Amino acid sequence: MVQNFREPQILEIARTEGKVKVEDLARRFDVTVQTIRRDLSDLAEAGKLERVHGGAVLPSGVSNIGYEDRRGLNSDAKSGIARLCAQCIPDDASLFLNIGTSTEAVARELLHHKNLLVVTNNINVANILVANSACQIMLSGGMLRRSDGGLTGDLTTRTIEQFKVDFAVIGCSAVDEDGDLLDFDVQEVGVSKTIIRQARTTFLVADHSKFTRSAPARIASLADVGAVFSDAPLPGDLVQKCADWGTEVHIA
Repeated sequence: MVQNFREPQILEIARTEGKVKVEDLARRFDVTVQTIRRDLSDLAEAGKLERVHGGAVLPSGVSNIGYEDRRGLNSDAKSGIARLCAQCIPDDASLFLNIGTSTEAVARELLHHKNLLVVTNNINVANILVANSACQIMLSGGMLRRSDGGLTGDLTTRTIEQFKVDFAVIGCSAVDEDGDLLDFDVQEVGVSKTIIRQARTTFLVADHSKFTRSAPARIASLADVGAVFSDAPLPGDLVQKCADWGTEVHIA
């Protein structure tokens, strides 16, 4: 297989899994690890991937991956994470769900919950939960972001400030080695901070790819959330940090 045919497939694997590993790709394409390293270096020079130890990840940059691409990224992992998270939300609860494909997955897992009050700035979440007749839905209002159905801005923040809920379920674009939750949109970050402040308990839903990416704007720390739900063990010393902070870690 010539290099020109490998590179699109390598990029597709990276978009699906969030990361590619040299040895895995070498076995997949039946070539040497040196050949794969050259492929990854070429893709990195083109700005399509970022090299990391043992492989490469999608570039972090200062803008997020397109919404439809995010929707298909690690979809099975997100479903498992969402199912586990939803099990920790009882009937007769009030909660926030913010913008993102991971929180949309949680909404789908809440379709059979009873007597919920959901406040959201995510039109997609509202449309999913319409199918649950035992769920009261409050949309925050605000400026509509057509790319992903998110509502942001001062009106969104002021609406959220009118509520004090049992749970907040939030996503983010990245989690760094210090345990900081990061995102790309400063207005969205402001809304997420308000959501955390107005919830008694905050759950973070983040698949493993979020721990290999970066973003420029800080939302909060894992120390500020009650539990994190992911599909793989947290990297580095984040497990110990979460234990020190009293943040529960649930692996789907």
